[in-house]
Amino acid sequence: MGSASPSYKGHRYPVEVISHCVWLYFRFPLSFREVKELMLERGVIVFYATIRHWCLKFGQQYANSLRRRWPRPGDKWHLDEVFVKINGEQKYLWRAVDQDGMVLDILVQNRRDKTTARRFFRRLVKTTRTVPRVVVTDRLRSYGAAHREVMPSVEHRSHWGLNNRAENSHQSTRQRERAMKGFRSAGAAQRFLSAFSGISPHFRPRRHLMTAPDYRTEMQHRFTTWEQVTGTAGLSTTA
Repeated sequence: MGSASPSYKGHRYPVEVISHCVWLYFRFPLSFREVKELMLERGVIVFYATIRHWCLKFGQQYANSLRRRWPRPGDKWHLDEVFVKINGEQKYLWRAVDQDGMVLDILVQNRRDKTTARRFFRRLVKTTRTVPRVVVTDRLRSYGAAHREVMPSVEHRSHWGLNNRAENSHQSTRQRERAMKGFRSAGAAQRFLSAFSGISPHFRPRRHLMTAPDYRTEMQHRFTTWEQVTGTAGLSTTA
């Protein structure tokens, strides 16, 4: 997708309504029906399945556009994997963040072996178009084997206590997983989390490091960026 705004051709609802529904769904732990209720309170009648369609169609596009505006990733990457239950089966959610907590990529897989770790390393290099100075992981041996093959020149630190940055980044995902009562399939989890990891962090600046005025200014700037990404800049607000 290029830098141009998404095409809303064929949609009868205003752009502001569509983008607002997508924002509500990915920013807060809400179901499609809860978003529908919030819109009804504002006088907008929209079916929950329509909101679902908007999130599937535009969520990833918005996330991709936001990622292109992110600063260059830091040179210290934290990688971690957690268990997720999908239709009663155990899967693994791999995640990588930099030292500032910026999500670099996520990957839902059936295993956490050397092959999967190697795939994730290569995917990270391709996605970020850069190579880190340091990679921090837990003591899973698959990381060490994949590291030696994909990026042997990069320093690898492996210790349980060093990887809190990556482990903490899973918290918002767990919150959403509970609100959604689990994911229906690995593909659905990958699609949602890929968009979620691009949109949600945009509206979660490091509040604890800011004064109240600075936080408001930063959020205003981020909402302006969102309007540019969604194509609602300069339009009157209807949602």
